[in-house]
Amino acid sequence: MSSEKAKEFKVFEKRAGVTFSNTALLETAFTHRSYVNEARGALGEHNERLEFLGDAVLEIIVTDFLFRKYPQSPEGELTAFRAALVNATTLAGVAEGLHMNECLLLSKGESKDMGRARQGLLANAFEAVVGALYIDQGYEAARVFITEHLLSQTDDIVQSGSWKDAKSSFQEVAQAKYSMTPRYEVVSAEGPDHDKLFVVALYLNEKEVARGSGPSKQTAEQKAAESALQKNT
Repeated sequence: MSSEKAKEFKVFEKRAGVTFSNTALLETAFTHRSYVNEARGALGEHNERLEFLGDAVLEIIVTDFLFRKYPQSPEGELTAFRAALVNATTLAGVAEGLHMNECLLLSKGESKDMGRARQGLLANAFEAVVGALYIDQGYEAARVFITEHLLSQTDDIVQSGSWKDAKSSFQEVAQAKYSMTPRYEVVSAEGPDHDKLFVVALYLNEKEVARGSGPSKQTAEQKAAESALQKNT
């Protein structure tokens, strides 16, 4: 890692209000698979395992927060609030606000893509940082970080109604009409890391209702929900 990148990590820690005991964890959180592949395995681990852990930590912290904050809200509404908070767009926006983009370790090809693919990388890196912080300092440190930088947006999201996305709307329809909760399943994910196309199928019980595609799993799920809404409203 270059000294310039090390400085960016220090700047990130200051902005985020955290100080890692194990800085290697933070470096891993910002390391994309393409960066490791380009170096032919000479470097350390990429961030996908930390992203996997961070996603779970993020979900339980956000769920617990919403459960306590909105004691009168039904399960479907709480699920929609959570989805709006942890989707790629929201997480990427928080990551951009923390200037995480400057910290990403990417291949030369990946670093040129500044479109939707970069948004997905930033959202994944945010989850990986949560995972790294959880390992480095435990649940409480992760909770404080998420509360300050993500959950502080809850009131704006709820009051603006932006949580009522296609997935949330279709979930309401499915529960009202069929007493079922939709299930989304990735059918395929093809293409290089910087230009993947995900196809997602939406099911009610075992019946496929619709499909959607997009550059991320979240986008494909939204497209599937939009298609299902057109067929059921």
